[in-house]
Amino acid sequence: MQNLHNIYKPALDCARRSMYLINTIRQLILSRVNMYRSLIQMTDNMTAGKTNKTDFGTCMQNRELSWLKFNERVLEEAAPGANPPLERLKFISVFTENLDEFFMIRVGSLTDYMLFAPDYFDNKTGMNAGEQLDAVFRQMPALCALRDRYCSDVEKDLARSGLQRLKMSESDPADAKQTENYFVREILPLLSPQIIDAGHPFPHIDNKRLHIAVTLVHKNNPVFGLIAMPNAAERLYFPGGGNRYILLEDIVFHYASLAFHPYKITEKTILAVTRNADLNTEKDDWPDEKIDYRKFMQQLLKKRRRLAPVRLELQYDVGGAMKSFFCEKLNVEKKQVFLSSCPLDLSYYIKLEEKAKTDEEKKLIRPAHIPADTLPAEKKQDIIKRVLKKDMLFSYPYESFSPFLDMLRNACEDPAVISIKTTLYRIDVHSKMAETLIRAAENGKDVIVLMELRARFDEENNIEWSQRFEEAGCRVIYGLPGYKVHSKICLITRKDRGQIQYITQIGTGNYNEKTVRLYTDLSIITANREIGEDAALFFNGLLLGEPSGDYNRFLVAPGHFKQEIIRRIERERDKARSGEAAGIVIKCNSLTDREVIMKLIEASQCGVSISMIVRGICCLIPRIPGYTENITVISIVGRFLEHSRIYCFGAGDDKELYISSADLMTRNTERRVEIACPVSDPEAKGKICGMLETMLSDNIKAWEQFSDGGYVLRKPSGSPAVNSQEIFIEKARVKAESALAGGGGGGKVKRSGFFRNIVKILRQIFSGIK
Repeated sequence: MQNLHNIYKPALDCARRSMYLINTIRQLILSRVNMYRSLIQMTDNMTAGKTNKTDFGTCMQNRELSWLKFNERVLEEAAPGANPPLERLKFISVFTENLDEFFMIRVGSLTDYMLFAPDYFDNKTGMNAGEQLDAVFRQMPALCALRDRYCSDVEKDLARSGLQRLKMSESDPADAKQTENYFVREILPLLSPQIIDAGHPFPHIDNKRLHIAVTLVHKNNPVFGLIAMPNAAERLYFPGGGNRYILLEDIVFHYASLAFHPYKITEKTILAVTRNADLNTEKDDWPDEKIDYRKFMQQLLKKRRRLAPVRLELQYDVGGAMKSFFCEKLNVEKKQVFLSSCPLDLSYYIKLEEKAKTDEEKKLIRPAHIPADTLPAEKKQDIIKRVLKKDMLFSYPYESFSPFLDMLRNACEDPAVISIKTTLYRIDVHSKMAETLIRAAENGKDVIVLMELRARFDEENNIEWSQRFEEAGCRVIYGLPGYKVHSKICLITRKDRGQIQYITQIGTGNYNEKTVRLYTDLSIITANREIGEDAALFFNGLLLGEPSGDYNRFLVAPGHFKQEIIRRIERERDKARSGEAAGIVIKCNSLTDREVIMKLIEASQCGVSISMIVRGICCLIPRIPGYTENITVISIVGRFLEHSRIYCFGAGDDKELYISSADLMTRNTERRVEIACPVSDPEAKGKICGMLETMLSDNIKAWEQFSDGGYVLRKPSGSPAVNSQEIFIEKARVKAESALAGGGGGGKVKRSGFFRNIVKILRQIFSGIK
C-alpha cells in the first residue's frame, strides 16, 4: 500500500492543485454571474422610475461625468500662478493617476456592463453603459489638451529656474554624446526589443508600463515592433550631474534604431495601455471554506494583471496603419485611443522635489507641512488617564497622529488593558500602528485585527501584514462575505479595580501614517460608556459575521446608517414645514445615493437650508428653482485631500453631529460596513462646527456648483480672503505653541521675550525634523 501511495502521490497532488484552480475559476465566474444578475435585478426594479420619471431627474447628473469635473478641478491647481511650479507638476501627476484609476475601475466596469448587463442604466440620468462611455470619451480630448498646456507651462517655469527637462532634439553636442554613451552602456543591455510577426506573437503589455512602438522596414518588408521600458533603469538621467534631466523613455525613443538594428524605423511613438482592474471582490466572491482566503485573494490579484485593455495612450501621433494594428491587437476602438504631448507618467516629480535643495530651488516647492504637536508633553505620558476624564478630538493633518500612537503604546504596557481590537483598511508599508499591535500581542494582550484584504490596490500590502499579525499571535479576521469593512474604529478594553472600561477611537480616515499627513480627517477618542458598549457590540458582530445590532449611539451600515440619515433629513423637513428653524450641513467625498438625494430635494422644497461640502462626485445639482434652490454645494480642492465625513442636523444650538467613515454613495450605504459616531462633547462639537463654518466661507480653494452642474472657483471680491486649510494650519500651530508653553489650551498665552525666543528656537528645531 505504501508503494502504491508513493506511486500515485504526485498524480493526487496534481489533481488537488487542479481542483483548487478549477474551484478558484468557478468562484470567479460565479462572482461575475451573480454581480450581473444583481445588476439586471436592480435595473428591473428601477424601470418604473425610468418610465414614470419625476421632475427630480432634472436635479441629478451622471456620476462619471461629475467625477471628470472633480478631476478637472484637481488639474486647475496646476494653472499658472495657482501654486509653486513643482507643486503644479505634482497636481498634474495626481490628475493623471486619478484618470488612470478612473479608466481601470469605472470605465472597466461600464465596459463589463455592456457585455454582461446590457439592460443596465444609470438610475439618476437613465443613461445606459454605452451612452456613459461615449460621454466620457467625448470629454477626454479637452482634458488631455488642458493637461498638455499646463504641463508645458510648468516645464517652462522650471527651466527658467534651472530645473530643465531636456529633449534629445534640443540637446547640445556634448549632452548628446554623453547621453548616447549612457544609453549604450547602461540602458541598451536592459532592453528586449521585439518584432511582431507570425513567429513573434503580440506580447502581453503590462498595465501602464511605458513602451516604444515602431514601424520597421527590412528587405522591403514592413513590420511592427515594441520595446518595454526596463524597470531596472533610472527614470531620470542628469547629463553632467546638474539639474537638467532627460526622461528614460525619451532616450530610448531617440536611440530606438540602435536597438532594432538592422531594421529601419519609419515611425515611432511612446505608448501605454490601461487595463480593466475592476475585479469584483465585494459580493458573492468568498471561496469554499476549505480554501485559504489569503491564497484566494493572491490568485485574484494575478488575474487582474491580465484583464482586457480599456485605453491606449500615445505621446506622438502615428499613421492609421499603426493605430489600426494596435487597436486590433488590443481589442480597443479608435475612440479609446488618446493623444497627449506631455509625459504619460509624471510620477518622476518626486525625484525632482528631492533635487530642489538650494534656497533658490526651494522656491519651486511649498515648504513641507509638519503636523502640529498640540498635546502638552506631560499629558502624553498617560493619554489613557486623560481620555478617561475628557474626550479628545484631533484634526489631521493639522495635528499630529502621534498621540493616538502614544495611546496604543501605553496600552501595550498597561497591566489593566485586556484587549485591543481594530479594523484596518489601508495602512502604511512600514506601519508604526501595526508594529505596536504586534508588540501588544507579544506582551500578552488579546489583539483582534479585522484586516480588509479587498481594499483596492492595497491588497498585497494587507495580505503581507495579515501574515505578520498571525505570526505574532494576533487574531485576524478578513471581513464579511459581500461587504467590505471600511469603518475606522479601535477599541481598548481595560479592567481597573474590578470595573470594565472602554477607550474607543473613531475616525474618518485610515490608520496610515503616510496619508494622515496628506488627507484631512477627524479622530475622536472617548471613554463614553455607551459608545464603548456599541464598539464592543460592533466587534462581536464582526467576529460572528453579522455587524448589524441594536446600537445605542452608532449608526452602522449596512444595517441602518442610511435609514437613520434619511430619518434625520425628514425630521428637518418636517421642522421646516412647521415653521421651526431647520438646517443640514453635510461634508463628504461623494454623493451618489439616489434615495438620499431625493430626500435632500424634498427638504429643500420645504425650505430647509442645506449646505454641502462634497469634494468629488456630486450627482445632485443645486440652485434649481423650485427644487434645490435652498441647497449650496461647494468642493474644496487644496494642498490636502479633503477626506473627513461630517453629518450635522439641526439649527442653532439644536444640532446633532456625527463623524463617519461613510460617504453618501450606494456602495457605502448598502455594500460596506461603516460607522457614524455622534459627537457629544461640547468642546469637540464646537470645534467641528467651527471648522464647517470656516470651510463654507472658503473663497480661495472652494469651487461652487451652480444649476447647470458646472463649478466656479470662488473669489474674495472685496471680502476677506478665507483659505480654510491654511487657517486650520495656523490654528493648530497656535495651539501647539500654547501646549509647548504649558497652557494646554487653544488660545494664545502671554510670554516673556526670553521665553518667546526659546519657543522660536524649538520651533526651528522641530521644523527641521521630517
